[in-house]
Amino acid sequence: MIITTGVACSILVGGFLFLIFIRVPVAFALGIATIPIVMLDIRLTPFIILDRMFQSYNSFILLAVPFFLLAANLMNSGKITARLIDFARVLTGWLPGGLGHVNVAVSMLFAGISGSSTADAAGCGKILIPAMVKEGYDTRFAVAITACSSVMGVIIPPSILMVVWGGVMQMSVGALFLAGAIPGLLIGGALMATVYGYAKVYDYPIALKPTFAQFWKAFKGAFLAMLTPVLVIGGIVGGIVTPTESAIIAAAYALFLGAFVYRTVTFRDLGGIFYDTGRFASISLFAIGTASAFGWMLAFYNVPRMVVDGLTAYQMGYVGTALIIAALFLFFGLFIDAIPTIIILGTVLLPVATAAGIHPVAFAIIGIISLAFGLVTPPYGLCLLISAAIGGLNVVNVMRDVVIILAPMLLILLLIILFPEIALWLPRTLMPMTFK
Repeated sequence: MIITTGVACSILVGGFLFLIFIRVPVAFALGIATIPIVMLDIRLTPFIILDRMFQSYNSFILLAVPFFLLAANLMNSGKITARLIDFARVLTGWLPGGLGHVNVAVSMLFAGISGSSTADAAGCGKILIPAMVKEGYDTRFAVAITACSSVMGVIIPPSILMVVWGGVMQMSVGALFLAGAIPGLLIGGALMATVYGYAKVYDYPIALKPTFAQFWKAFKGAFLAMLTPVLVIGGIVGGIVTPTESAIIAAAYALFLGAFVYRTVTFRDLGGIFYDTGRFASISLFAIGTASAFGWMLAFYNVPRMVVDGLTAYQMGYVGTALIIAALFLFFGLFIDAIPTIIILGTVLLPVATAAGIHPVAFAIIGIISLAFGLVTPPYGLCLLISAAIGGLNVVNVMRDVVIILAPMLLILLLIILFPEIALWLPRTLMPMTFK
């Protein structure tokens, strides 16, 4: 038999949601949901699904994913995160709620190195959450600010999500990196303003009043690590290296710092680092494969065209369409990992955004920021789960603080929707030939 668009959409989406409901892992649910369609439609065979999965893996740009993860793991294992924290402490520790500001600042610094929010939450959280509790901060606030600040790992360049987005949508990764810089800094500013408000209400202390000697010592300790984003982003924007090559440079540079400069990574440590990197990379890449097969199936049955026709019929205009897109990414981010959501929802909504006059780069930034918030919202909320586990709390106990901290971050997202030049100005200025 030949299946119609409506029936195919119902079977695919309905089957996927049912599998998620019974707690089948997302990567497996995406693959299993395609099986009934393959069995029912005479035009399809299992080999087509396997071929689509292989084609998704056969991508040079996706090699950047494991290498950025390796760079993050090397930074954490090499105690480089601690050096960044020391530098953030002298930069912002003198403000009311000093350690809270340090938490945000170090997440911004770490984001410019790792491209991974979960690595940020784990690496920084292990040090800062106990330190904040020891200094008299409420554990719920310490967990919430750590989780929320870690989302900048996928917004401030370099970003693993931007690498995946660029590979899937055939877009310039360099342009995406530049487009994420100003929104990331604005979100960091909003977080620091929130911390300042908490400090005034709860009388949280300053961390220290640094002397010039302390500042200089911390700067020297972190300077080499902070060169990483210069090497990565500068190389891509300058057209010297590809995103994959820049990820390899970041990993090699992190290994060089840890093993030969700071001497905090030994040969014995490398086995565990490579194992953890391979384990996390395989999870992400397997999800890319099954999501690509699922997305191809949707495209085969013209589901994207049906969605485009349905949304454009309402003629909501630029702002209305952008708000709907953000809402859909926010909703899907509650339940699904960001990478498969990009492959499935991003490819479906790109024609909708184009029809509404939304620039593809602005569309990407709206989607990535919306998905980043899903890292701190249950039931998925991976960064929140990691931070809560470090703080020894149940996720439910910290939700009030998470909502309070997320509110100004959502306002930044709304600001980007209303004024897309916030994201577009930097790539338009620095990459005029590539950025279109």
